[in-house]
Amino acid sequence: MSEEILPLPISSNRLVRFEDLGKKDYKESWDYQETLFQRIVDRKLQKRLHPESEENTENHLLFVEHPHVYTLGKSGDQKHLLLNEEQLKKVNAAFYPINRGGDITYHGPGQIVGYPIFDLELFFTDIHLYLRFLEEAIIRTLAEYGITAGRIEGLTGVWLDETHPIKARKIAALGVKCSRWVTLHGFAFNVHPDMQYFANIIPCGISDKPVTSMEKELGYAPNLEEVKTKLKGHIQHLFGITFQS
Repeated sequence: MSEEILPLPISSNRLVRFEDLGKKDYKESWDYQETLFQRIVDRKLQKRLHPESEENTENHLLFVEHPHVYTLGKSGDQKHLLLNEEQLKKVNAAFYPINRGGDITYHGPGQIVGYPIFDLELFFTDIHLYLRFLEEAIIRTLAEYGITAGRIEGLTGVWLDETHPIKARKIAALGVKCSRWVTLHGFAFNVHPDMQYFANIIPCGISDKPVTSMEKELGYAPNLEEVKTKLKGHIQHLFGITFQS
């Protein structure tokens, strides 16, 4: 399914602090997200109490690589994790039920996990459009490597051969939470992860469509830092944001 996404105009109100956390434990990253999220919510509440304040909401974009971990969204089915506790230890993977939407997914080295913690009232108050914007940033990044990607109606994420019922495969998963129009969690973009780890789950609860990666599609592993730079640029352009140090 093709859907035209037009970039937002740059706004001085959309200031975003970018951090590349490198390789970081999932729980530590989750706790950090929650801290930033609460800071934004608190600031919004204070601004409503004191509308004369000129202090802008602080937004964040985090990139991170996690050690092997499976996460299950609040609407997911734990049966989609095909390993028991002992088997998880054998493959050196952790498991966390979390408070985002969506089902089960995998995070690991060679994957760009992105956590935008945005006050959507500075952008648009439409969570579905927000997901489309995140998908679009990944779609445009893939296009720079000659990979054509798109969407499947009724499913989140970024897909290849999305119009073909048999060949369709997912290259990026999305799962978010939004409260008081502030976002949490985000996307997992497969650059060159160990694809064997996806065999231990039914990814996103979808059993009839496989998962892929840039490495699998290109025949080589693209430089992760280069992909990050391109992806960051597309997020900046689409959301009309200015990064601050």
